[in-house]
Amino acid sequence: MGFAGLADEGLTRRLKALACTAPLHDLDARKAKLDWADATIYQMAEIALHTIDQVTIAMDFDTGAGHARVIDRLLPFIAQQAPSRMPEEHVRVAKWVLDNLINVGTTDRGFRRVYGSIGPGGYQRRQFDFKLLVELAAPDGEVYLRATDEAINVLVGALDTDVESAQIAAEVKLENLINRGRLADAKLAAEQARYRTVQYGETLRAKLDATRRDVRAVDWELEVPDLIDSALGHIESRFRAENAILKNITTARDESEELDHKRRAAELVDIVADCIRRHTRLQSRLAAAGAVFRAEQDRQQFSGPPQRATIDLFGQLLVPTLGLPLADAVAPAEHFFHAVAGITPPVVPALSSLVSLLLRPAPERDQLVGEIPEPELMPAEDTDRFGDDVWRLADDLLDLPDVPRRLSGLLDDARRTKQPGLATLVALRALHAYSPEVGAARRQGERHVLLAVDDGTLLNDPEFGGADLLLSTAEVERAEENTENAEDSEEVA
Repeated sequence: MGFAGLADEGLTRRLKALACTAPLHDLDARKAKLDWADATIYQMAEIALHTIDQVTIAMDFDTGAGHARVIDRLLPFIAQQAPSRMPEEHVRVAKWVLDNLINVGTTDRGFRRVYGSIGPGGYQRRQFDFKLLVELAAPDGEVYLRATDEAINVLVGALDTDVESAQIAAEVKLENLINRGRLADAKLAAEQARYRTVQYGETLRAKLDATRRDVRAVDWELEVPDLIDSALGHIESRFRAENAILKNITTARDESEELDHKRRAAELVDIVADCIRRHTRLQSRLAAAGAVFRAEQDRQQFSGPPQRATIDLFGQLLVPTLGLPLADAVAPAEHFFHAVAGITPPVVPALSSLVSLLLRPAPERDQLVGEIPEPELMPAEDTDRFGDDVWRLADDLLDLPDVPRRLSGLLDDARRTKQPGLATLVALRALHAYSPEVGAARRQGERHVLLAVDDGTLLNDPEFGGADLLLSTAEVERAEENTENAEDSEEVA
């Protein structure tokens, strides 16, 4: 089982390494489809590797390579592949390769590849997300390029390799190659050692950037101190090795009689000197890492939550606005409501969303709504407070065609009948008669309507209060009778 696990881990590393090279192969696969040039003459994967190489060499601890600088360094290499083409086409090819390595046009500008791994649950497909070149903003606002760990691993032909062990192996290999006089191979080993130095600095930079965002996101108790100690020890040993190597190369360059040998030795001198400069800058960053942690710890601990002044809507907006003339109050009111109304949704959605919405298949709708449940009907509650007998007695008491009567006398008559609720119904109907709906009674064909008049007399009753109304029954004149009377009047006229 242990051997199977090691074999699977090695297979995963190789699959990830192949995945990192896939975007480079895609460039050669898609170059024939370019409509602005016959790009089949260009080796796009080689141009992409050269692009990553130039970005990596130009990277510093805090900055990277500018777009224009990278394109200028690519043009001689591209011109060597197609010397008969125009310089404008060379520039366009360089920009196309650079944009594809950044993966311009995608949401997160990253690449995604699927690979398989064998685990306890059998064969499983996994997704590997990575980037090759990323764009970052400098403090002065300029945008620069940096190569990711995956891009550097593409250059050195490995993936997820321990930085320190790879650096030591590269230095030993470089020293052996120099001692054996194989300067061509020594140049390649020196370039790989420089890439690993850049990667080591990138690891520390990522830790410090995470600390500046949130000091709790980085383990400064164990992980980072161990990283700093091992990095300082690594730099100390590298300084001795690189200075010795630089001395040997310089001697080989000065004593060599062959021009090619002298040129290669001179290139090695420049590369190793650049490695020493990078180690010097990395050492200064390592020495200042502790101070960065302490400063960020104090800043984030004592800064507190962000304070924002709140607005008193009543005292600072509503009251002053109400005191303004209407013409002057319109402007502040409109500004306020436009601000609190939120973001206005666009009238037309984005093109990608619109196309996706139009291409989406229509949902399947059932012609029938399904079985309709039969409701359980409950018997209606009896909401009539007064029975028919009570209503009949009230009609008799309130039938007053000749002489009006006061409400107090009608209430006494109602109580003498000993009918429960009769006095209450008489009082309610008398109150309703104070403003009778004569028009509704006329439309419904009723012959009489009850009228109530308040003459200022107070009601003296143990149960009800208010005015002692005068009640009388009035006759309602029908609409047909009005029409006949009008016709008779016209005939008489």
